Amino acid sequence: MKLSKVFTNGMINENPTFRLVLGMCPTLAVTTAAVNGIGMGLATTFVLVGSNLVISLLKDFIPSKIRIPSYIVIIATFVTIIGMVMEAYVPALYDSLGIFIPLIVVNCIILARAETFASKNTPLPSIMDGLGVGMGFTLSLTLLGSIREIFGAGTWFGMKVMPQNFQPVLIMILPAGAFITLGLLLGFFNKMMAKPSKKGDA
Repeated sequence: MKLSKVFTNGMINENPTFRLVLGMCPTLAVTTAAVNGIGMGLATTFVLVGSNLVISLLKDFIPSKIRIPSYIVIIATFVTIIGMVMEAYVPALYDSLGIFIPLIVVNCIILARAETFASKNTPLPSIMDGLGVGMGFTLSLTLLGSIREIFGAGTWFGMKVMPQNFQPVLIMILPAGAFITLGLLLGFFNKMMAKPSKKGDA
């Protein structure tokens, strides 16, 4: 299995946001600004890579009957680490993301990769899978947050990017704006990824 293929598969073909539609709670809740999207994405990437590595190393020692509780304990360890680091070094971002940092523990993206990939593969591919899925998630959240911030506040990463007379579209920073933006992006990316139909197909 080529590591590059594992990485691109997680980032593009199995993108958790635009292809698998997983982890919608933080996706919709924290993407009011681009910085929130990149912060949440990178935190999730750290947990994905770390938990995938440990689970792949311990997969032969974890009894099948307690594998899910074991995975959650491993994931919770990495969530605690990233939560403490963020609180210490980027407290403003930590406060902005709020409860969604500890909720990474039960994020279906991480549990899905642990169950479907890390528990069946060796450490290096598992790391690349976690990195690919994590970067795909980060880019998705950053894109979603960027669009909502630009049209909802006229800024990007806090910098003014719209003309002085720009009137913010306030719905973009509300929950409805998250659903609308996500729906449009889902439609766009699924159209782009759709396989062309063969001649003669109905």
